[in-house]
Amino acid sequence: MKKIAFGLTTVALSLAAATAQAGEVEVLHWWTSGGEAAAINVLKEEMVGAGHTWKDFAVAGGGGESAMTVLKSRAISGNPPSAAQIKGPTIQEWGDLGFLTNLDDVAKAGEWDVILPQVVSNTMKYDGHYVAAPVNVHRVNWMWANPEVFRKSGASIPTTWEQFIVEAKKIKAAGFTPLAHGGQNWQDATLFEAIALSKGARFYNSAFIGLSDTTLRSQDMIDVFDTFKQMREFVDPGFSGRDWNVATSMVINGEAAMQIMGDWAKGEFTAAGKKAGIDYVCYPAPGTSGAFTFNIDSLAMFTVDGKDKQAAQKDLARLILEPKFQETFNLNKGSIPVRLNMPREKFDTCAHASMDAFLASSTTGNLVPSMAHGMAVNSMVQGAIFDVVTNFFNDEAMTSKEAVDKLARAVKASM
Repeated sequence: MKKIAFGLTTVALSLAAATAQAGEVEVLHWWTSGGEAAAINVLKEEMVGAGHTWKDFAVAGGGGESAMTVLKSRAISGNPPSAAQIKGPTIQEWGDLGFLTNLDDVAKAGEWDVILPQVVSNTMKYDGHYVAAPVNVHRVNWMWANPEVFRKSGASIPTTWEQFIVEAKKIKAAGFTPLAHGGQNWQDATLFEAIALSKGARFYNSAFIGLSDTTLRSQDMIDVFDTFKQMREFVDPGFSGRDWNVATSMVINGEAAMQIMGDWAKGEFTAAGKKAGIDYVCYPAPGTSGAFTFNIDSLAMFTVDGKDKQAAQKDLARLILEPKFQETFNLNKGSIPVRLNMPREKFDTCAHASMDAFLASSTTGNLVPSMAHGMAVNSMVQGAIFDVVTNFFNDEAMTSKEAVDKLARAVKASM
């Protein structure tokens, strides 16, 4: 059996007993933008309301790289937090190292196997046991647009990348930035994977899940790099190093027309008091209307000492899946509830579209994990892809054929 720490020696400890003991939970996360901070504050309030102490351990950086560096240092020194924002295959990596605690008693009491989609519950388990609590489901392949900028530019919302290039030229000629973007590797990869997804879910899965050398070197992948490089023409000169939420604010303020970003961007529009369908519009990234690239935020629970901390940790896991938190958190975050059959009344048209697309794509084979956001490959492979993608985007001399060769070699070396 693979290594896994089960925390309490008496796994049968009841949730009622756990709740009765007030304790401290230290939560490491990178939810630091306006919309994200409002969302995580909901969980803090729930925990304080349950009688526990919340110790916030926020590490800025939208891709989570800085947070993971801090987490590794803390874990190696024998002082991990109670919970950390970890997702996808990275959960398995931490499980292999023996740091995670068992949540099966909480999951059984909350019927997680019933209320969660299977693709979600599978991701939250290590060696068949729950070790993380899912917070939400993000759709990554979104395009956010400012309709006023389009009207002033005489441009139309693009539905293909070919059309995107045509309309972006009109927008640029009108004096606006066509594409709001931040030059960080995970943002580059977010744009890159959206272009790749336009080639179809089968191509996407073969490249980023199967890691097929043939697919990585294919003409389709060369085409993806060609289109990706063309996007460089439509970002502003100050894009390098820009945080994602600053790029979102360019669309909010009418400086830029579009942003390719997951629906956490909607949390920024909400925090700015903007209304979906009026102040901004949401469309699937060009060529991806039938697909859904998912990113599931989750908090993995680490083995901690002390019955009070263990009790608080179990309460944290329980509260995350409660309907009240699922609704309030996701309204602030811009995502959709991970819990099935939640009421939709308070959610806007973009969230409804996301909910419908999630369910539809799960039956058509077009529901795919985000490579850019740690859901498809382990951190080593992801890092190799990031390096090639970002270097290509910033190197005018590198050709697409050279890039696919570098990509295939880098992926093979990281496996």
